Amino acid sequence: MELSEADLMACCASRRWAAAVAGHRAAAGHRHVAEDRDLAELREVSKRVLDELDWPDVEEALAAHPRIGERAAGEAREAGWSRSEQSGMTGAERGLRDALVEGNRAYEERFGHVFLICASGRSALEILADLRRRLGNDVETEREVVRRELAAIVDLRLVKLARESA
Repeated sequence: MELSEADLMACCASRRWAAAVAGHRAAAGHRHVAEDRDLAELREVSKRVLDELDWPDVEEALAAHPRIGERAAGEAREAGWSRSEQSGMTGAERGLRDALVEGNRAYEERFGHVFLICASGRSALEILADLRRRLGNDVETEREVVRRELAAIVDLRLVKLARESA
């Protein structure tokens, strides 16, 4: 399977990121992610492009992410990945879920966007602790954290995309 911009958008909903990564792959003559070397290069290009994104491009990517604790709807690849990534939320007790809802609200009021965390392999309690800690960040510090979390999510999704494409 070729990696189109649409495929890449399932990994990161920034149009600028998807176009740049797809453009790099086309310029380098890559059509498929079939070898470990190609995947490593794809991941490196992704990281470089993510580091160069302007904040509005990051916000565009954030807008595609559901709140922590909310299940992404639909059958799209990205929705399925999101549900899997947030599997640590499954079975969280009511009080913990309520605390996450309140934390999400406070975070969005403070920073103006969804709380983003690479939730894969993390429990609801760990996520809540990080959310509460990050509420104390200033805007610039939090933007740096968000970029790192976005990069981690995108990297995981690129690996998933490559597996599906093989």
